[in-house]
Amino acid sequence: MDQIDIKHDKDFINKLETRLNQEGPFAAWDLFQMNYHAAQTTMSPSFNGLKALEYLPHMAFMDHQLSSAKQVIEDMNGRAILADEVGLGKTIEAGLILKEYMLRGLVKKALIIVPASLVNQWAKELNEKFYIPAVTFRKTYPWDQFDVIITSMDTAKRSPHREQILEQDYDFLLVDEAHKLKNHKTKNYAFVKSLKKKYCLLLTATPVQNRLVEIFNLVSILKPGHLGDYDSFLKQYGKDRKKLGQDGYLKQLIQKVMIRNTRQTATFDHIKRNIETVWIDFTDEEHSVYSELENMTETLPAFSKITLLRELCSSREACYLSLKKMMTEDQTKEQWIKPVTEAIEQLPQHTKAAKVVELINKTGGEKVIVFTEYRATQFYLQWYLKENGITSVPYRGGFNKGKKDWMKQLFENHAQVLIATEAGGEGINLQFCNHLINYDLPWNPMRLEQRIGRIHRYGQKRDVHIYNVAVRDTVEEHIMTLLYEKINLFEQVIGNLDSILAELDISDIESEIQSIFSESASAGEAKIKLNNLSSVIKMTHDETMQEEQHYGN
Repeated sequence: MDQIDIKHDKDFINKLETRLNQEGPFAAWDLFQMNYHAAQTTMSPSFNGLKALEYLPHMAFMDHQLSSAKQVIEDMNGRAILADEVGLGKTIEAGLILKEYMLRGLVKKALIIVPASLVNQWAKELNEKFYIPAVTFRKTYPWDQFDVIITSMDTAKRSPHREQILEQDYDFLLVDEAHKLKNHKTKNYAFVKSLKKKYCLLLTATPVQNRLVEIFNLVSILKPGHLGDYDSFLKQYGKDRKKLGQDGYLKQLIQKVMIRNTRQTATFDHIKRNIETVWIDFTDEEHSVYSELENMTETLPAFSKITLLRELCSSREACYLSLKKMMTEDQTKEQWIKPVTEAIEQLPQHTKAAKVVELINKTGGEKVIVFTEYRATQFYLQWYLKENGITSVPYRGGFNKGKKDWMKQLFENHAQVLIATEAGGEGINLQFCNHLINYDLPWNPMRLEQRIGRIHRYGQKRDVHIYNVAVRDTVEEHIMTLLYEKINLFEQVIGNLDSILAELDISDIESEIQSIFSESASAGEAKIKLNNLSSVIKMTHDETMQEEQHYGN
């Protein structure tokens, strides 16, 4: 090894001697004492424990959040994947870690990259809960003028922001929804990997979705070379995600950079999840229209027919508007569509909407979230609830960030009901509400879990009540009984569904269900195929009950 040249800093000593000889000028003793005490507060005799807790007496942290923060700081050198299940408080863990490093004087400049819809929420939580002066990026802000700045990936990777960000030396980098970086060939991945950072946190509830190489890509952002190089990793482990549990050495390596808490392993306080299936029957008039649509086998493609049937189960308006659009796009269809639209025009108020009013009234005035799949249904429910003396606000993907925040505030402070389309299932935290009605069930159960995670999460003080409304003798009954209830998706399988589907080589359960209905000649055939699908999922789940521990702590 070459000799290391050590250079002594004589400048400070020379200046000190000069001032001593000249008897000054010196700083005031009071200022020196204040500086000395300020330095002492950021010093610690060891790197064990969390000093931040002394400064956050208003926060009630859960045990797994404290242990995760300590593990990242004491054992992982501030580079980790936080992979807790939805609702266990990854944001809280990340905020605590950032606060700890800032108090110790190890972090000053931090970049936080989150989904655009969550930028304001992150800023609010860091400022109000952790007293971290974080700002959200604005066009007029220079990137080097703020210590803690929050932005979206779309903004950060776009010129001229990209170039300016890459020039910065960050003490701390945080990326939320980090599973979107799983593909190393994307621009997002290349951008994040090229950022200069001392400490780095990647947050995701699904660290491995399909292929084992996804975890390699995430780890390579944190600690390049920790799992070897790409080619040797593929050669040794392949792409089979099962190797994560089967290979003890690989599992040990992953545990050095990833923490995953689940509702089973974490003491998720005393909150219970009460789930109730609410069955309703169509009126004779509604059932007649449903049968008429169901029998249109020759004139209507299978996928279009199943979509219309789902819409009719949701609201007259959703189905009616779709049929009108079909007539506009192809006038040759008018002869068979028009009688159906005329029949829909004569239908009374939707049976399901009436049941929802009944459920809302039973809560005794408490806050309720209603999820629907269709915007037309959202408009209809707003009108129908108003007719029944119930205040509500909408929440959907078309709203910008400011309007989404406004709707959330209106819901929290004024309206009783929030009527949300699928956009409400992502990101928004609504712990002040503990009643949720699934007016329409999604065909992808993971979307259902995202919905429930809006209220069944860290900070919830009361038991949560979930009502799943379904119409008997319709496509909704097939999905409810054969998919959700048979395999007990609400209680046990949903946390492992991604891994189960990967093992079955099913990329998307929603597409799989659509294919079943599209390729079936009758409702009976579709029912048999759905039954087979649920049986295979249940069997695979039973065989892999221990898979969650493969992520373990």
